[in-house]
Amino acid sequence: MEAYTEDGLGPDRRPAQSQPRILGGLLTMTGSGVSNQIGAGIGAHAFPALGPAGVVAVRQLVAAAVLLTAARPPLHRFTWKQWWPALLLGGAIALMNICLYIAIQRIGLGLAVTLEFLGPLAIALLRSGSRLDLLCGLSAGVGVYVLVLPGPSSDFLGIGIATAGAACWAAYIILNMVVGQRLPGLQGPAAANLVSMVFYLPVAAYLFSAGSLTGPALLFSVLAGVLCSVIPYAADLMALRHVRPAFFGVYMSINPLLAALSGMIVLGQVLAIHEWLGIGLIVATNAAAILLAGPGRPRSQRSLK
Repeated sequence: MEAYTEDGLGPDRRPAQSQPRILGGLLTMTGSGVSNQIGAGIGAHAFPALGPAGVVAVRQLVAAAVLLTAARPPLHRFTWKQWWPALLLGGAIALMNICLYIAIQRIGLGLAVTLEFLGPLAIALLRSGSRLDLLCGLSAGVGVYVLVLPGPSSDFLGIGIATAGAACWAAYIILNMVVGQRLPGLQGPAAANLVSMVFYLPVAAYLFSAGSLTGPALLFSVLAGVLCSVIPYAADLMALRHVRPAFFGVYMSINPLLAALSGMIVLGQVLAIHEWLGIGLIVATNAAAILLAGPGRPRSQRSLK
């Protein structure tokens, strides 16, 4: 197998990466995506007892606890220049996750995740200087129409909430870049997830006082936190040691397909033919947009949420 060029796709004259390393990267990326989407499906099982906000609250508690333990950020030493993007990033994470889980409850896992991917797609298109940007934008629009097929029975509120989640994801990508430039290592994500957790402390306190944070609902939510946050983040860091960032971004575009499969297996949500076609078109457009964006795009579409 030939080594990647700087865009991660073509042959390179430098020494080729070993096949075991590349295969390990592919398996790690696949495991990351599967873990993330199965975790989202498992978390949905706690909706009857905790609601989407309760599931997100527990998930954020898990994510913040793991990151703060791993990074140990010196919060008291942060300057305002470091704090303000971390605060905004924490808000974006809080909104992004609640939008996703409410959308999952209303329109299903596959549709919610696919519509949320419009956020990274928009960033990739904006960062690309190619004349094919307009074609990609039109392709995404067609994909959304085919996916949704608007009609009297469409849940437009759920679709709107998923689209709001996409906007939050776009903000998350931009803010993550700023935080990464101002705080080393995991300190930025740790601080941001701490901020996001603070938003959900009242929800967690209410559920605890009501006696809801027990039994299967709590277990499902904790599993969602581990599978959707802890495992994918560690797996992404490992994968990026074996594959180029460009290839990583393209490969992660399969997440809507994994979400649709997880919805079928974990939640019994069977999609119609037009929904599969719409998902496929959006995934293909997203991959093309990443390639057109070139090496200046964000390193990863998804980090720890």
